[in-house]
Amino acid sequence: MMNASQVAFGRLLKIMDDLREQCPWDKKQTLDSLRLLTIEETYELADAIDDNDMKLLKEEIGDILLHMVFYSRIASEQGAFDITSVINALCDKLIRRHPHIYGFPENSEELVKVNSEADVKHNWEQIKMKERKKSVLEGVPQSLPAVVKAFRIQDKAKQVGFEWENKQDVWMKVEEELKEFSEYASREDLPAEEKKRMESEFGDLLFSLINFSRFLEIDPEAALEKTNKKFISRFRMMEDTAEKQDRKLKDMTLGEMDLLWSHAKEIYK
Repeated sequence: MMNASQVAFGRLLKIMDDLREQCPWDKKQTLDSLRLLTIEETYELADAIDDNDMKLLKEEIGDILLHMVFYSRIASEQGAFDITSVINALCDKLIRRHPHIYGFPENSEELVKVNSEADVKHNWEQIKMKERKKSVLEGVPQSLPAVVKAFRIQDKAKQVGFEWENKQDVWMKVEEELKEFSEYASREDLPAEEKKRMESEFGDLLFSLINFSRFLEIDPEAALEKTNKKFISRFRMMEDTAEKQDRKLKDMTLGEMDLLWSHAKEIYK
């Protein structure tokens, strides 16, 4: 007898079949046409998580689930795979990459001992390397936002031992990169080639700061997004305050705007 989750998932698959066969819009969709929609849904899911909006989170999880079922349905029409093979492949991978729980397939009695989350992550990367026999960085998607990608690259490199020993050394690297960038940023009228070099140095500085954030156990993407939201709130308050004074920010002096900004900072800390 199926449980409630199995019944609900079966209902979703049946609805997907109906939509694909009867709805003009759903029938028209392809893997490529869904791609950008999926990316948008992923960011909406991230927003729900950031806002801790559980009602919206449930809805956004549903939207992502729909897309996964949709892709699988299209693939099954092409004779590539179906949702059953997707789920089974996922289950096999999870079992294979958790030998501390399930043991190795060739010897389920032999469990790998782990003492921490770091051990689990290290084992995961080592098993992935054996599966793919390629670079440990292969699993980092090319289309990830640059901040997230840098964090993931550094975290994956750590799993094979390519890592700073302590945060003091990492901070020294940040200071070194800042000094190199400052040598270009402090100059006026840089030639085109040196501007490219300044851009490169700025990238190195950001990369080193993201690396430092890992040692502090700070998610740099989340931290930056919180700052973005804080700035938006403060700036909108400035606009509202100026409007109440029958003025516009563009007509104010920088000193006048600084006063509004200081007031907004007291409200949105």
